[in-house]
Amino acid sequence: MKKWLKRIGLGVIALIIVFCVWNFQLIRYGLFQLKGQLHVVNNTVPLDDFIDNPQTPDSLRQKALLVNQIRSFAFDSLGINYSENYTEIFDQQGKASMYVVTACDPYSFTPKTWKFPIVGSFPYKGFFDRQKAVDLANEIKAKDSLDVGVRTAGGWSTLGWFKDPILSNMLNRSEGDLASLLIHELTHGTLFVKDSVTFNENLASFIGDRGAIMYLSSKYGKNSPEVSQYQSEIADEELFKAYILKAAKALDSLYTSMKELPISEKKVLKKNKIDQIRTNFDTLGFKSEVYKGFFETYVPNNTFFMSYLRYNSQQQVLQDELNLKHKGDLKRYLEYLKSKYPSL
Repeated sequence: MKKWLKRIGLGVIALIIVFCVWNFQLIRYGLFQLKGQLHVVNNTVPLDDFIDNPQTPDSLRQKALLVNQIRSFAFDSLGINYSENYTEIFDQQGKASMYVVTACDPYSFTPKTWKFPIVGSFPYKGFFDRQKAVDLANEIKAKDSLDVGVRTAGGWSTLGWFKDPILSNMLNRSEGDLASLLIHELTHGTLFVKDSVTFNENLASFIGDRGAIMYLSSKYGKNSPEVSQYQSEIADEELFKAYILKAAKALDSLYTSMKELPISEKKVLKKNKIDQIRTNFDTLGFKSEVYKGFFETYVPNNTFFMSYLRYNSQQQVLQDELNLKHKGDLKRYLEYLKSKYPSL
């Protein structure tokens, strides 16, 4: 009996070794990410201490005070699941904390995906170290000839694995923008469907955007200057999103029409279409200076358009379902979705 138990034990050890060798890069990546996340977690301070600290600038103190108001509204009025997220703050010292790598087929909106245990596949990969993100992007571009992109993340959700803190750079946002971001990330902690990133991100954006308006309306009044100011702030953003989604649709049609063409012709047609998108962008009537000249020096590739599709392509579908099936009641709609979809 002991001999059989010994053999079974050795067999299990062998399987573990094989798994570790086979998944060496994944395990290595996981350890690097764990190290980065623990650095964030271990260097947070309670939000209340940050607020009470006499060295905290008053402008940041006022923004920090809003966080608990936004959290309470999200839990009580939107049906967001209660958590201790955003009760602590991490000082970024003005720097980005997370870098995200995305990759996409150059002639279709087919993203490269990375598979992770438990949470499933994702069309992006995050790094706490900027150089590691740049190195991966360069490797993918050279090896797979894909369009690649590296961007910073304003926030992220660990889906309950850790207590997510406020990142100090978040406090530079307006009250409405801060509410939208926090509600977006809290939605991820409430409902996250495995292998459904586009749905997850669209839903979080949908709840975040509408939740921010509801929060401001509840606090200041539906027709208040604060609500009007925020709606004015996001008007250009909505115009920008609509244009990029329309451009992505045009590009997708182009890619479909030229599947049988040689690569040399595809490159020319793609460049001409993107040049047209950049030129026509200047005809949009933005009210602020935020987006003016956006494409003067920046030449987007498919990862840029994919990111807007990932976060915004299903907004009208969600809006129609909210209105037709739930009479515009966002809390009721979220409760319905929580019961409908299995979540992590």
